[in-house]
Amino acid sequence: MTDIQYLAPTTLDEAIRAYAAADGTGHILAGGTDLLVQTQAGMVQPGLIVDIKNITDVTGIERAADGGFIVGAAVAGAALEKHTDFATAWPGVLEGLNLIGSTQIQGRASLGGNLCNGSPAADSVPALVAAGAILSVQGPDGRREIAVEDVPAGPGKTNLKPGEIAVSFAFPPRTKGASDAYLRMIPRTEMDIAVVGCGVNLTIEGGVCTAARVGLGAVAPTVLLVEKAANALIDSKLDDDAITAAAAACSAACNPIDDKRGTVEYRTRVAGVLLKRVVGIAAERAQA
Repeated sequence: MTDIQYLAPTTLDEAIRAYAAADGTGHILAGGTDLLVQTQAGMVQPGLIVDIKNITDVTGIERAADGGFIVGAAVAGAALEKHTDFATAWPGVLEGLNLIGSTQIQGRASLGGNLCNGSPAADSVPALVAAGAILSVQGPDGRREIAVEDVPAGPGKTNLKPGEIAVSFAFPPRTKGASDAYLRMIPRTEMDIAVVGCGVNLTIEGGVCTAARVGLGAVAPTVLLVEKAANALIDSKLDDDAITAAAAACSAACNPIDDKRGTVEYRTRVAGVLLKRVVGIAAERAQA
């Protein structure tokens, strides 16, 4: 293994300058739960590791001017779970984030790291997609915003430009009658990678679903926003026909692989089953 330089800047500008100057050999350490394992296994060979955990811009949790939330990309799962207002507003996002690893891992793992690792099976990402979260990134050319569903480009790849760092996630304000949920299917009860993951975000007014978003993971090269599933739910009373149509849309959207964790046929079927279950949980929360 070649020598690795380590930098722990305290400002975003310093981190961006160092990361960009590394010219493709730099790696961002938001929590390190993926990077350190990949480095130890020889999957990546960093020339520079930029630890961003000491930067206020990426480690804060605050209310936005519109009543939503701004969550730093490097906020640890354990820290976000303790934020009562966020936990009340976005339980499904926390459900996805809290499935990443063990209790010890939760002290380090972050939403930004889970997204930018580029895994199609990342647990937090379908829930982020369902939430309509927007990622703010900053690099040598300034800051820009990207919808979470547009960040993954394929297994291990993202659409971030060279030198760009994930800064924070913006979550929209919550209205009465809105909530979300996330479920995954795994062979074991704990500490496994999703065979299928599904996140649903609903708004219900007068018994009618007025807005919906559906995120689906581990069934394609990237996590999916399944608009046809959401459209099947919108303007319905979440009756059996609407939910069955949404489930069929999820199965139709699947483009999975066969591997030791599940076949194409199995993943495709489970996607629809999970959609039905997650809609039920999100709807119950929205109407509580």
